[in-house]
Amino acid sequence: MRQITATGQTVNEAVQSALRQLNITEDQAKIEVIDEGKKGILGLFGSKPAIVKVAQHEEPVEEAPVKEDQSEDDPVEKIKKYTEKIVAEFQVDVKVSAEVEQNVVTLQLTGEKIALLIGKRGQTLNAIQYLVQLAMHQYADKYYTVIVDAEGYRERRKETLISLAERLADRASKTKKDVRIEPMPSFERKLIHTALQKRADVETDSQGTEPKRYVVIKPK
Repeated sequence: MRQITATGQTVNEAVQSALRQLNITEDQAKIEVIDEGKKGILGLFGSKPAIVKVAQHEEPVEEAPVKEDQSEDDPVEKIKKYTEKIVAEFQVDVKVSAEVEQNVVTLQLTGEKIALLIGKRGQTLNAIQYLVQLAMHQYADKYYTVIVDAEGYRERRKETLISLAERLADRASKTKKDVRIEPMPSFERKLIHTALQKRADVETDSQGTEPKRYVVIKPK
């Protein structure tokens, strides 16, 4: 099994660095977070480097080493408890519930001061989601997509992004100039691409490197 240990200012940067060196995608990788940089969720933004170990799955996947802390426990229940542990760092009264549909796990956060967990433009919620997705790689034998939501924020954000995409696409088409959208995580960039893919007057492209990768809308 090919594997590499990488560091970065954030867990995300460390993972992306390792994936580039191995020339693989995230769903082909076994990811272990060795050090998040600091204790607690705010450690994601700390100055202490994050350290991760990333290994490429070999065929068959079952031959990959099994982590000692894995058990027969339900991975969804384990990831729910892990999320509760992260949320507890914020010292707010928030309930975590989990729903599973095929290979998608949605963790819904509800309670007081929910805006604290969402953060500016969802940055805090995205950071929580990223950590939880990494943890799920360790808890489950198959691949799950994890979505962390907070009282319907994801749907509201989706509507905002689609509206923004249409408005900026109109600008690009009218001015005949490229329009760049602020950096956002991959699942939000995908919303932009999908929203505009049927338009005949513009096209979209993702540019830059994680975690500052962004969408550019180009007139045709």
